[in-house]
Amino acid sequence: QVQLVESGGGLVQTGGSLSLSCVASGSIFGINTMSWYRQAPGKERELVATITSTGTTNYAGSVKGRTTISRDNAKNTVFLQMNSLKPEDTAVYYCNIWARTTHITPFHNYWGQGTQVTVSS
Repeated sequence: QVQLVESGGGLVQTGGSLSLSCVASGSIFGINTMSWYRQAPGKERELVATITSTGTTNYAGSVKGRTTISRDNAKNTVFLQMNSLKPEDTAVYYCNIWARTTHITPFHNYWGQGTQVTVSS
C-alpha cells in the first residue's frame, strides 16, 4: 500500500508564506502526477496545483503567481510553497498522487489525510 503524510500547515497572517510537504511511502514502484487540493468549509474540494513526472506544472487561477509546486522524485515528496497568503486561502490542503506498486500494475490514486492552513486577516 501507499501512504501519504502531509506537513507544514498552520496559522499565518495575511501576506505571509507557508511551505507544505507531502511524503509518499510504502510499496511504490513509480509516481506519475502529484497534486495539491484544498477544501474550505462548506465548499467543494478544488485543485490547487499539479506537477507531472517530467516537471510540468499547472496552477489554479486563484493561486497562480503566488504558489509554486515542486517535487523530489528521489524522496517521493511533493512541495507547495505559498506566498502572499490571503484569508480565502484558508482550507484543509490535501496531497494527491497517482502511483503504482509494480511495473505492471496500473496507476492508482491516493490521498493524504490533509493539513490545515489558516490565514488570519
